[in-house]
Amino acid sequence: MVLFYRVLARRLPASWFRRVDPDRVVPSRHRGRLHLQIVSHCWRYDHFLTYQLSSLVIHQSTGIDLTVTVYHSPEDDATCRVLEFFGNLEVPGINWDWQPLPKEQLFRRSIGRNLAAKNSNADWVWFTDADVVFGEGCLDTLAELLQGRDDRLVFPEFTQATDLLREEDPILLEGRAGPALLDLPRSAFPNRLGPVDRAMGPYQITHGDVARACGYCESIRVYQKPAAHWQKAYEDSAFRWLLGARGVPLDLPGVHQIRHLAKGRYRQGSLNARFRTFLRSRRNLFR
Repeated sequence: MVLFYRVLARRLPASWFRRVDPDRVVPSRHRGRLHLQIVSHCWRYDHFLTYQLSSLVIHQSTGIDLTVTVYHSPEDDATCRVLEFFGNLEVPGINWDWQPLPKEQLFRRSIGRNLAAKNSNADWVWFTDADVVFGEGCLDTLAELLQGRDDRLVFPEFTQATDLLREEDPILLEGRAGPALLDLPRSAFPNRLGPVDRAMGPYQITHGDVARACGYCESIRVYQKPAAHWQKAYEDSAFRWLLGARGVPLDLPGVHQIRHLAKGRYRQGSLNARFRTFLRSRRNLFR
């Protein structure tokens, strides 16, 4: 069924699969101090999540209010420790929002993203991943760029990334050392990625009115179905298809991503995990 929606369904009218027609949603043109909800999922990515949450504390935005939502599993002890550490930090303008899910629901990111979309009270919702870091000026610039906009979907046109890190890299080792406020210098992200021409992966910023009305792939059963192990996210193409929008690019600084060779979310030692590691070790991801 996933293959059907990846290939065939996009050749069919999206109206056949929607519950809500996005053309009937009239997004508000919010101005002033905006409210952004950042939505992440974390399964065995506690070391990356530490850097992400640290970046929100260290590079506090003065121009936007944040709700930081992290979907996680109570079975993931390391991630729970990170959330407990940051949940005890009182940061002006940030509301920590930890959302536990059974791991079978966590493993399908569109389930949590749909829950967040339907229940959000934010002006904008950024669907991201735990390995994305928000650098200096990122969110303040975003607050300026979103003033008065009514786009359904926007995204950063460029990002900066680390090299492809191995498990013994000091950045990853420091992240695993325990919950702490950790900062990465701009020089840790030497690789400029982009331009990209559509909202995808961890770079999907949706208008809050659209998110509440349409959800996130809510009408596609396979993308709301729990899974026995972590699923690679192909939902972004279906999400764009249902919204009838590729997204509008924004010149947004400070969007950083930690790139890494081993994918700890997948079943360790499985053929799938070994194959993905083999491919990533031989691909030039930055061209």
